[in-house]
Amino acid sequence: MPATVFPAAALEKMRAAVGPAGWLDQPVDLEPYVADFRGLFRGRTPLVVLPASTREVAAVMRVCNEHGIGVVPHGGNTSYCGGATPDDSGTQIVLAMKRLNRIREVEPLDCSITVEAGCVLAQVQAAADVHERLFPLSLGSEGSCQIGGNLSTNAGGTAVLRYGTMRDLVLGLEVVLADGRVLDGLRSLRKDNSGYDLRHLFIGSEGTLGILTAACLKLFPKPIDTATAIAAVRDPAAAIDLLATLRAAGDDTVTTFELIPRLAVDLTAEHISGVTDPFGQRFAWYVLIELTSSHAKSGLTTTLEECLANESSRGAVLDAVLASSLRQRESMWRLRETIPEAQRRAGASIKHDISVPISAIADFIQRGAFWIAARVPDGELIAYGHLGDGNLHFNIQQRPGTDTAAFLARADTIHRAIHDLAAEYRGSFSAEHGIGQLKLDELVRYKDPVSVEVMHQLKRALDPKGILNPGKVLRA
Repeated sequence: MPATVFPAAALEKMRAAVGPAGWLDQPVDLEPYVADFRGLFRGRTPLVVLPASTREVAAVMRVCNEHGIGVVPHGGNTSYCGGATPDDSGTQIVLAMKRLNRIREVEPLDCSITVEAGCVLAQVQAAADVHERLFPLSLGSEGSCQIGGNLSTNAGGTAVLRYGTMRDLVLGLEVVLADGRVLDGLRSLRKDNSGYDLRHLFIGSEGTLGILTAACLKLFPKPIDTATAIAAVRDPAAAIDLLATLRAAGDDTVTTFELIPRLAVDLTAEHISGVTDPFGQRFAWYVLIELTSSHAKSGLTTTLEECLANESSRGAVLDAVLASSLRQRESMWRLRETIPEAQRRAGASIKHDISVPISAIADFIQRGAFWIAARVPDGELIAYGHLGDGNLHFNIQQRPGTDTAAFLARADTIHRAIHDLAAEYRGSFSAEHGIGQLKLDELVRYKDPVSVEVMHQLKRALDPKGILNPGKVLRA
């Protein structure tokens, strides 16, 4: 590493803070930290530090703040927007959180768990399960994504309909500020009206306001009864009607309601081992439904069967399969969760992460599909995802045999059209993936200008030297 990149005194202090096990500076060791998950962004860094405690994070931040060194927090590197990738200047260090990975406490009576930011999501789910509790955040990347990243992006996933986003699952936070001070807000209280609720500043801020080092998270009673089905529906409007019927009949037991189009079924069956079409007949639209309850005799299967039968009599549901075993349930989930991987294997795609009011989803899909059919002849729409909370992954897949470069060259025009359409419905261009460095211009274009200015004011107040994840969320 060139001696001129950072002052020697700064390097020595950081080395002393994290020790030999917390320091990487060889090119081969740096490689996993300089490119994002999707391959959209690639940067450079002369140094990765891997602190193993909050005290070490604070020490590193004090040094970086003193010398004006940019710090890029790095978790499981599953971001879709380049939020954990340094720029190409070589003047930013990467602060990797994977050694900060302890389960500090599980308190079943409080229904809370306190974990460090480097804990993998699946690790937290397993720790809760040991105590007959549920941590409900569920993502396709849960075997590799880390809690710090889930917090920083306000992760959503497949259970938002019932449990909310990551923001709704947090009781308290521990945060290291830009100058190295530690904000200790680790509390398991459900009620605390003692001034501003600062945790919400940091959740979803993508490491631009502070380094999240630990969190106290909500747990729930472990589900005992589960009913899962895939239903073929007439169209997205019929799916929304079915959702309303289920919510009315099932109280708060509807946990998952995922929209899946025909093309997604075709791609997963073709490219993913073990995925098969759940029906003998082809349909245009499907929904994956799951109801859960902590009561053994909740009658969820009966509720689900009756709702599907009622909607079938109205012509909204065309066919349905209820999971009769754990293996069948896992097969249904595999179909849903491998759609992104199937898209990658099938070729190029232009992705959108939009949300609109649930009541507007059917109209949005129809208008978006019409625009794509007219303007993108070399692409096919795959609109899938979290219908129950209004979040769609509205992706355009390249048709086989077409020119990839020509297809991707129109990405900016396509993004603008789809995001403008979402804005017409007072929706969002970023429902759960964040801003990172991918959507900086969209934030300025679509966000209320007063909101953007307040964001800048908060950034200047908490990070006056601009060292926290530079170039993410807000332009300097």
